[in-house]
Amino acid sequence: METRRLTENSQKIATVAHQPSGLGWLPDGRLLIISMLDRKLLRREADGSLVVHADLSSVAGGPCNDMVVDTQGRAYVGNFGFDLMGGAPLKTAKLALVDPNGNVSVAAEDLYFPNGAMITPDSRTLIVNETFGNRISAFDIKADGALGPRRDWACFGPLPQGQELAEVFPQAKVAPDGAAMDAEGAVWIADAIGNRVLRVAEGGRVLDEISTGNQGVFACALGGPDRRTLFLCVAPDFHEHLRKNAREAAIWAVTVDVPGAGLP
Repeated sequence: METRRLTENSQKIATVAHQPSGLGWLPDGRLLIISMLDRKLLRREADGSLVVHADLSSVAGGPCNDMVVDTQGRAYVGNFGFDLMGGAPLKTAKLALVDPNGNVSVAAEDLYFPNGAMITPDSRTLIVNETFGNRISAFDIKADGALGPRRDWACFGPLPQGQELAEVFPQAKVAPDGAAMDAEGAVWIADAIGNRVLRVAEGGRVLDEISTGNQGVFACALGGPDRRTLFLCVAPDFHEHLRKNAREAAIWAVTVDVPGAGLP
């Protein structure tokens, strides 16, 4: 396994003021956007207007975050499960399923901060990062979009014991946040506590590691003309009270060998 390091001067391609939450597209090209704090899924119409596609407050126990949308327009949406920024005790979360007509249901329960989500190219498996669970989970996708039982896709350590964040954080071996799948079936994950992105194979073997130095990394995506550019969303930390008035977040880029695959 090769460990690489990015430098801010050589790899920073854009500085951003705000970092959006989950995005996805309906089959007709309309954009879906997670409105994080009010727990709504918005839809951008052809004329540029924004409307509420779904209200997620009945499922989301905390701010909403990442999302993936399948080829039929069904959205799988994660949420914190608790008030992370307010220092509330850790609680598990439900994963929401939003049908193309905006109907909301519970797709899965008892997830430890469901985050970066991906659908395999055959549309048969949903893969979900659990940031505070030391694991990446997988679910079979049924014909109607419902999910089968959870199983480990990768496990980095035991589930956390306790609920107070001061005792939970030290138990995290890897905190998988945003993620992207590549054409070989491996997954790049942003390690929210490790200042690095990891390329992980099913089963948990780490195939590659890229350090971001003194910057935290909270999301990643494979893109560019050949989908061999790994884009990284970086910032000094994830604390809302420190970042909301700052302009220190950035998007970095690095070329990787294996292109992206599946639904981004």
